[in-house]
Amino acid sequence: MLKTKSEPVEIGTKLYDPDEVIKNGLEEELDSYTRAAVSKIRFKLIIKPALISIIALIVSFFLDVSAVPFLGNVTFDLARSLFPGWEPPTVAFEPYSFWWLPVVSYGLFLFIAFISYSKLKIEIIRTPATETIDRLIQAATSVIDSIATALPLIGAAILLVSIRLGEEVFLGIAIPFEIKALIVLAIGKLFEPVLDQLGVEFQNVVNHVKDIREKYFSRIQIENSKAILKQINPQAIGSAKTQMSVEEMAQYKNLVEHTAKLSGVMLKNFASIQEILDKLSNSQPISSEKLREMSSLAESITQASNSLTDERTLAGLKHLEAIVVKK
Repeated sequence: MLKTKSEPVEIGTKLYDPDEVIKNGLEEELDSYTRAAVSKIRFKLIIKPALISIIALIVSFFLDVSAVPFLGNVTFDLARSLFPGWEPPTVAFEPYSFWWLPVVSYGLFLFIAFISYSKLKIEIIRTPATETIDRLIQAATSVIDSIATALPLIGAAILLVSIRLGEEVFLGIAIPFEIKALIVLAIGKLFEPVLDQLGVEFQNVVNHVKDIREKYFSRIQIENSKAILKQINPQAIGSAKTQMSVEEMAQYKNLVEHTAKLSGVMLKNFASIQEILDKLSNSQPISSEKLREMSSLAESITQASNSLTDERTLAGLKHLEAIVVKK
């Protein structure tokens, strides 16, 4: 971060002096800081926000109507411990085991989060903008939510079909699948804080880059003001003080205040221009197909406007108006 103090400031893995930042150029230093800051963001930061979804994944092993590897019929064992004397109903078939469905789904969610993390690292180095973070995080969240929501709907369809197919399909496939699909839905909802944490970490880098840019230009204005004051002859200032009237001093004060306001407006304008440039850099380019459609639409409008000036068209419109008026 740019500061007015003279001692070096640590940015990333290097030491930079604020005067050197102004001398060597802002964009190079921003690029260097962005790369250093992004390289410090590790994928392991998702461990803490992922704890609650991991707990839900562990609970899924204890909610199963079939045998689970290394745990056996753990759900029946829990029922016996809660209700002594209870015995499971005897069935002539063994239900299918879908214990692996939440595990595979959670692995897929982690893979989607890692892809988003990798894309964010590339995009933030290229263009550090808030819109880029929102777009990638929303895309990943939408994919995870779609998968988590689709599985219970598929399970509901299997349930309806299995009613017609008989008890064996209903209890052996439909019920076990729907149980695990609902657990996947819960895990998908609990996984959203992981993506939010990724967005927060990269947003901190973007905010810091904006702060550096704003302070840089603020300091440029201060340095320019000091240089202008140094160029003024102190003797001329002293003589001006003796000859300057009260009205002239008031005008001079107003002029200085107006200059300060203009400097603030210029700073706001630059920030607005920078924001517009960031949005333009992230906007989707217009495809050639859309350009052809726009050209075709323009030709149709031109032909329609030309036809309105034709005498036969005008005569037909007048006849149509006369018919409408008579009715």
